[in-house]
Amino acid sequence: MNDSSGSILDQPRPLRDEDRFDVAALDAWLKQGLEGLDGSPQVEQFAKGASNLTYRLRYPGRDLILRRPPPGTKARSAHDVVREYRIQKALKPVFRYVPEMLAVCEDQSVIGSDFYVMQRLEGIIPRANLPRGLELSEAQVRSLCRNAIDTLIELHSVDVEAAGLAGLAKGAGYNRRQIEGWS
Repeated sequence: MNDSSGSILDQPRPLRDEDRFDVAALDAWLKQGLEGLDGSPQVEQFAKGASNLTYRLRYPGRDLILRRPPPGTKARSAHDVVREYRIQKALKPVFRYVPEMLAVCEDQSVIGSDFYVMQRLEGIIPRANLPRGLELSEAQVRSLCRNAIDTLIELHSVDVEAAGLAGLAKGAGYNRRQIEGWS
């Protein structure tokens, strides 16, 4: 989405009232475990997305990304940000496109939910449509699509045993349990 600077990158916006949290408590918690965080963060929210909430924490000289579940009632296994963190942390050494996972918090007294914080990577977030203002030739679109498929092939070629992810298997009957959890 274009912002006033003409960027084709998604730009965060001010926090929605219903998605606010205690920034001072978050800041204090982060500074207990992460170095190089000076001052207080400016917190903004990425508006798009269909799952967990995503925020940019802008410290002087360092941007971080925070992910947390949305408020409200959820299916039992939906919005498990701790699992999301663990999977990405395990993938990082073997899959180059994963950002560095920096911290995970299961203490809901900090901001009201579990959350994790990761390195911010610049780039276009894949969506159903290309960003407005991104003009690509047919050959560039073809190359983009091939690169996306190659990246998915690379991801699905990861040795789950070597990455330490084999224990995440949900076992027989997973699809049925998912559907039952939704109803």
